Parts: sequence; structure tokens; C-alpha cells
Amino acid sequence: MSGPADDTIVRVVLADDQPAVRAGLALILGAAPGLTVVGEAADGDEAVRLCRELRPDVAVLDVRMPRRDGISATRAIVADLLADVLVLTTFDLDEYVFGALRAGAAGFLLKNTDAAGLVAAVRMVARGDGFIAPAVTRRLIAAFAATAPGASADTRAALGTLTPRERDVLACLGLGLSNQQIADRLATAESTTKTHVSRILAKLGLRSRVQAAILAQELGLPAPPQP
Repeated sequence: MSGPADDTIVRVVLADDQPAVRAGLALILGAAPGLTVVGEAADGDEAVRLCRELRPDVAVLDVRMPRRDGISATRAIVADLLADVLVLTTFDLDEYVFGALRAGAAGFLLKNTDAAGLVAAVRMVARGDGFIAPAVTRRLIAAFAATAPGASADTRAALGTLTPRERDVLACLGLGLSNQQIADRLATAESTTKTHVSRILAKLGLRSRVQAAILAQELGLPAPPQP
């Protein structure tokens, strides 16, 4: 999914099996300028159905839900390009985070994050930047890279199809930089960076920029020089 234009409203679907939590999330996001909650779900099946019906920009999913958990729902939503997914998690459930990462989630947010952090994360995911809660970024990426299988032969072969600039962008993703930060570092436009990221994901068969960041770290790609 590519993010909405800057002057459009970000449409959000929420999924959490706890009504009070879901209501709180809806209240926070609904009150934020430029965001609107278009659907609420109590389980993963309903979340997938709503995303298919409403085509939101971002789906905010709890990882543990009845009928279909957040990981399975993420996989279905991402596979059909229905929305970008921001997963709500707790720091001690790494196995769920890893599963969501492999399923193509664009972001991970701790459930105890404050209102401003939630709004900022949704906006970042909607812009196509992806988001991992700062408290878990290094641990998550390091642990996932250590436990996940290395890049496949096909993926390594596909690296040869990247242009030099696309390799630079991939290296920047490995540093956790946003599209605007990459654009600043490479002295190019943010829209150009977004195009490069989309092409990188397509060429390498990846589902999210977070997966691309982990791949860049696994490969040890050197960071491009500062301008």
C-alpha cells in the first residue's frame, strides 16, 4: 500500500477484542486532525472483512484476538494489499511480533503508548514510512535477524537487479531512516525515495520496509555517505 496524499484524510480500521481498549483507541484517533476511524472490529476475521470492504489506509490490529489473531489477519490484509498494518503488542511477546513482521506488518506499537505516540505512529505508517516503537527497535531487529533464516538465494540474486541508488536506499532503510530522512541524506525528493522503496520491495519480494531494513542489516550493506 502506498500512503495517502498529504492533504487527504487517513482512514483507519481498528481491531481489538477488548471493547474498552477499542473505544479508547477510536476516541484518540477520531479526535486527531487528518485521521478518521471508518471501522471497528472485535476479532481478526471481522478486521479482514472490514479492510476488504472499506479499503482503509491503515489497519491497527491487536496481536491476540479470537477467531483469527492479529498475525493471521495481518497476513491476509497485506497479501491482498487492503491496507498497511500497525500492530499493537506488548514488549514481552516477541514471538507474536516476529510473526507479524514475517506477515508484512508495517509497524509495531506498544499498547501502553500515549495518545500522541499512537497518532504519530498511524501517520507514519500512512505515509509509507513504517514504524517500530523506539523502545523495541534495536532488540526487535537484532533478535529477528538472529533467529530468522538468512536471505534466500533468490533474494540475494535479486539484489543484483537493484540500481546503485536503490542499494543506497536499502542501506538507509537498514539504518531505520524515514523516507524524508533518506531523501535528505541522498539529496533527492521524498517522492523519489518512495518510488525507490516500492521498487526495492517489488524486486526483492518483500512485504514491508521493516523486512527490507532487516535484510539490509543481515547483508551488512554499507551506509551511503552523508552529502
